[in-house]
Amino acid sequence: MQYKEYGSPELPAILLLHGGGLSWWNYRETAALLQGGFRVILPVLDGHAGSDRHFTSIESNAQEIIAFIRTKLHGRVFLIGGLSLGGQVLLEMLSQQGDICRHAFIESAMAVPSALTNALIGPAFGCSYPLIRQKWFAKLQFKQLRMKAELFEDYYRDTCRITKADLTAFLKANTAYRIKEEIRACTADVSIYYGQKETAGIRKSARIIHEMLPASSLIELPGMYHGDFSVNHAADYARAVRSLNEPGAVSEIC
Repeated sequence: MQYKEYGSPELPAILLLHGGGLSWWNYRETAALLQGGFRVILPVLDGHAGSDRHFTSIESNAQEIIAFIRTKLHGRVFLIGGLSLGGQVLLEMLSQQGDICRHAFIESAMAVPSALTNALIGPAFGCSYPLIRQKWFAKLQFKQLRMKAELFEDYYRDTCRITKADLTAFLKANTAYRIKEEIRACTADVSIYYGQKETAGIRKSARIIHEMLPASSLIELPGMYHGDFSVNHAADYARAVRSLNEPGAVSEIC
């Protein structure tokens, strides 16, 4: 697994795990805002542009990052955040080692399988994958994702670099993932974020995660869609991270 880093190695470590089909630039602006007070590490998940191996499973990505933390970061970090597929990897990490981080931000993560969507991924990408390298098609997909316009070139470049096999593999893993019972032993302070305008499946998943982690915070983001928080509101995301160092502070999301 490849990693991008911001900030001094002497500062408290944060890992931020990007969404499926994106890459480390998902958190680039947030990392720049936080690097004065934190060592921010942005892994490139397997099978994505800039990675060094093909995607196999959410579980194996979790194992890789846990091994990195154990060997390079003294076994525990200040915070781990994850969006969508990255949020599922984070859920898996907390299931495998519940004390891997002091704080966790889980954003827009599916925690229950969607059998129908999973079954349709193969046939759908058999027809549409050749269109991915067409800029007009990429612009349509990008518009549906509601990411800020300045990220389009990053999105287009890196989407073109993902193989059909990897794209199919991580989308199937995303739609088949079920949260593990082992997560109940997690000792991290967990915040679960979801957008007010997310799909019913994401909203339901947020409630399920909260039920399995009753000490967690469940936070609805007013007016936001999938991935809005970390991708489009980096200043608010960074503010929420910084608030963790302020005793008694409650983060406010605008």
